[in-house]
Amino acid sequence: MPVRAEHDRAVLAELLGRDPVLHAYQLGDLDDFFWPYTSWFRRDEEVALLYHGADPPTLLAFAAPSRVDRLAALLRELTPVLPARLWAHLSPGAEAALAGAFRAAAAGPHHKMALTDPARLAAAPAAGTVLDAGDLPALRRLYDVAYPGNWFDPRMLDTGQYVGVRDGGELVAVAGVHVYSPVYRVAALGNVTTHPRARGRGLAGAAVAELCRRLADSVTHVTLNVKADNAAAVRLYGRLGFTRVADYGEYALTARQR
Repeated sequence: MPVRAEHDRAVLAELLGRDPVLHAYQLGDLDDFFWPYTSWFRRDEEVALLYHGADPPTLLAFAAPSRVDRLAALLRELTPVLPARLWAHLSPGAEAALAGAFRAAAAGPHHKMALTDPARLAAAPAAGTVLDAGDLPALRRLYDVAYPGNWFDPRMLDTGQYVGVRDGGELVAVAGVHVYSPVYRVAALGNVTTHPRARGRGLAGAAVAELCRRLADSVTHVTLNVKADNAAAVRLYGRLGFTRVADYGEYALTARQR
């Protein structure tokens, strides 16, 4: 079966739902909230997503280790229709399929983690209140200081799944989501940070714990992505009950002369 554009959400949900932790971001992007910004491609049972809601667009393509060769075949056939500049999240080994057409600047290995031990989460201190659109200016100020260059879509505040901790009326820590889908029962945490002057007090961990407890009412799988060399974050999430379930690489891709 050659690569083809796939427009049937039910087909995509069935394929991606076979491993909802590995494909949490893609499942979440099937929701109406993200769907208009997506293009989907399929070759047999392998799926790739090109997300247009960021600049540059982002390619997501994941597979279990035993199926990476099949994923690579999809990517090789997809190469001619990809934009000249894009960001890519790819299962280890799949990046080789794009090497002939793109120069790749690697941003390092990353882990996918999932909440697998709710008992640890239940034992962790939790704090924070839900943020909404009225908190956007304060949230932007916090990100400017504590997390410049992060990917944050203000529309995500509309999900009601951003939790903030304040100190003296100032927002000093936040935990949010990149993906949230009650329909497909998945969430991916993101945009977690603490103001530099408030670090070392466990505030981000407390906000994550509060957010995860809220998410338990509407989703089955809570996941996140973290850089493999961010030892402090990996330890934090481990204390909250997350475990490493898969690896992937992030790449900035620029087309060679076409």
